[in-house]
Amino acid sequence: MFDQIISLENLFDAWTEFKKEKSNKGDVAEFEVNLEDHIFALHENLKHETYKHGGYFSFFIHDPKRRHIHKASVMDRLLHHAVHRIIEPMWNKVFIFDSWPSRKTKGVHAAVRRLQNLALRLSHNYTRTLWILKLDVTKFFDSIDHKILLDILSKRTSDERLMNLFREIINSFNPGLPLGNLTSQLFANVYLNELDQFVKNELRIKGYVRYADDFVLKHENKELLIDCRQKIEHFLQERLNLKVHPKKLILKTYASGIDYLGYVSFPHHRVIRTKTKRRIFRRVNKKNFSSYSGVLKHCRSHSLKSRLIEVVGTTDIE
Repeated sequence: MFDQIISLENLFDAWTEFKKEKSNKGDVAEFEVNLEDHIFALHENLKHETYKHGGYFSFFIHDPKRRHIHKASVMDRLLHHAVHRIIEPMWNKVFIFDSWPSRKTKGVHAAVRRLQNLALRLSHNYTRTLWILKLDVTKFFDSIDHKILLDILSKRTSDERLMNLFREIINSFNPGLPLGNLTSQLFANVYLNELDQFVKNELRIKGYVRYADDFVLKHENKELLIDCRQKIEHFLQERLNLKVHPKKLILKTYASGIDYLGYVSFPHHRVIRTKTKRRIFRRVNKKNFSSYSGVLKHCRSHSLKSRLIEVVGTTDIE
């Protein structure tokens, strides 16, 4: 896999993927002026194991909550894409079906639909009470332990050259992993795959959905979920050095509505979260209406969309 990653073919293909929607960025355009020289130099450094990951440029975004993003150089981000292209398909086969972030054909809206579909099945078409346990990891990306992550990766990586490359990327940032790296998204799934396997194979919970560090368990037995919570907290602390956020722990019936990934899901419908609704009304305009409309189409929102059209001040919108 190391040879596949560092091959010129993979590096050039990774560049093609990387530069999509980034061609107007100054650093990307500057890199492309001498593209072949940069890629050949990267290839040689990787081949002779002299590659050193550079530092990061940091900034904040609001999506909606404030997040601290760390952005690597174009050269390093190109390498992240090259690594991701080769190792992601292998790890994707290892992940459970209900791991939903940063995977092809998955995503937020698919996870929300899966939550409802599982609830329908587990409640026998809503003829039985279904309990929901919702958990969230405290400061997940900041808390990822490098040694634990590298130990997990080493179990499926026999090539020491590839492990050295993983170490170079992972140890380029401390503590935890930077939100801006493509490899961070994959490594986060690798890290929490340990939790996924524990919940599915040890606790044997069929009603389990995880998106990033936000996960839900569903079962008819409330006491069983309370027991699962204790076991999960212990597992996360002892195995992954992570803690459950004490203020984001929820145990309630599904019929009362579960707030998950921006939507509140009920047995027969879902609505958009109140905070999200308020944010949309603050920010909506003619340019971004179609984007917000795409969010609304995944829930009951006909009257809300009509109100947004009034706010925007036009009826010339589909």
